[in-house]
Amino acid sequence: MGLKNKLNKNNIKRGIVFASKVGDFVENRLGKAVEDSRFKAQDLPEDPEKLTWYRVPLEKGLSGDGSEYYIYVKIGDPDKLCVFFSGGGVAWNEYTAARPVTGGKVAAGLPNYYWNNLRPFTQIMNINVGITDIFTDKNPFKEWSFVVITYATGDFHIGNNDYPYKSETGEDEVLHFHGYVNFLESMKVAKKLFPKPSTLLIAGNSAGAFAVPALAGEVVDDYYPKARNITLFSDSGQLLYKHWRKTARNIWMCKDSLWKPIHGDNITLEWYKDLYQRYGDRFRYLYSSSSHDYLLSAYYNDIVNKKYKTDWDVQEEYYGQLKEMVSQLKAITPSFGMFIDDWKIPLITMGGTVHTSVREPHFLLFTQDGISMATWLKDAVEGKVYDVGMELLKKEK
Repeated sequence: MGLKNKLNKNNIKRGIVFASKVGDFVENRLGKAVEDSRFKAQDLPEDPEKLTWYRVPLEKGLSGDGSEYYIYVKIGDPDKLCVFFSGGGVAWNEYTAARPVTGGKVAAGLPNYYWNNLRPFTQIMNINVGITDIFTDKNPFKEWSFVVITYATGDFHIGNNDYPYKSETGEDEVLHFHGYVNFLESMKVAKKLFPKPSTLLIAGNSAGAFAVPALAGEVVDDYYPKARNITLFSDSGQLLYKHWRKTARNIWMCKDSLWKPIHGDNITLEWYKDLYQRYGDRFRYLYSSSSHDYLLSAYYNDIVNKKYKTDWDVQEEYYGQLKEMVSQLKAITPSFGMFIDDWKIPLITMGGTVHTSVREPHFLLFTQDGISMATWLKDAVEGKVYDVGMELLKKEK
């Protein structure tokens, strides 16, 4: 290697190290700001106030790295409940298990696949933003009761395994795929706090979007069988992978009823097919995605090309897959409501479009065809299901 190449390589390494340190510093400062602020969610008291977010530690819950696990709840209208599955990446093999998310890795552009614990910073991701915002009257879901099932296990909320792996430094570690246990413990809290809502919204973003069709039937059958006004909403749940069935069965070790319906590379589609076969039109079905999701396209690029990055080519690949997925969801039932957008945020979306919106400021602020996602979702839970942004899917590559 020539001197110039050596210097360039060393400069790149130093740049990555610097960016990593800056990213960790920023995350830690933001986390400390949450800890020190009046907005920090306190543990649920015996006599909770309405329209206030609280934490509920779960004794039998466990985050991926073995640390504590807790959920968030908000006491609102007892007749209107949202069970929300949080997102936060996915681990599907030993390589991805060894690379959890940190602020440093994100800043340095290093591979990072899932959140493996709940730390002060993660409160920012879970509450007081988008559909969970309690500070603005513009949020049509402000008065609703909520259970936010947090996510720190990398298993789409369905895992039941303690998975050994080698860390990046070669040490023996264990990833606790306990998403399903966390779900069950969360629903016990939900049933106790909100025993009989008449209106139920089961929603999730990113990894939580995959969980919605996987677990919605169980939410209704085992906890809210008398609910009649039920809407399901997956925000950004598209990631094609031909080994999902093996992952769910052998790595996450989920129960048979969850891995057996998986026969193709689109796990969300497979679960919605199975769900509709069992429940038909008892539920309203909703799906949303941006047209060129910068983050999900990076995950897909890693799966097929071993490159954890996004670019226009892989974003266009995602776009083609999205057009097919929307068509397939509509084939399940023509009344499957869609919200497709082409929203971009400078410096964040890397030439592509946003990743999830339901728990982002643009849930309320951005519009597609003159309609915000908040308005579209409010209309849907009130029985008016329609499509937004479908013209975006008619463009040629």
